[in-house]
Amino acid sequence: MTPRNTSTGAVLEAMVLPALERGGYSYRSQVELGVRLGGRRHFVDAVAVLDGVEIIVSLKWQQVGGTAEQKVPFEVMCLADCVRAGRAARAYLVLGGDGWTLRDFFTSGALADHLIHAGLVRVVTLEAFVRLANTSKL
Repeated sequence: MTPRNTSTGAVLEAMVLPALERGGYSYRSQVELGVRLGGRRHFVDAVAVLDGVEIIVSLKWQQVGGTAEQKVPFEVMCLADCVRAGRAARAYLVLGGDGWTLRDFFTSGALADHLIHAGLVRVVTLEAFVRLANTSKL
């Protein structure tokens, strides 16, 4: 199957994948992890690997205000489900772009007060993710 075409692809190629490489991670991009909650196929932007530890990377881009913010809690739930199922050791949801009105809420960890497995997914800004990946600290 041909990988899906997403508008975040250019951002992923330009910033996230080189940061993973610099940090010594190998990676696979546009990875199908099985079925997400609700029964549809679940693709993630990348699965990074360092020392045999697999880490899911999902990227959400919000250039202007819109509906991407409403998708964040569901994505956290689906990523946490993957970690719980043993498909990876941990997961990151990376928020890029400057159109997020709830960025501080999402990156604060406050979703854990509302979603029982939210602690399995780290929600970070694109800049924070690049810093962590560059220094092999995912």
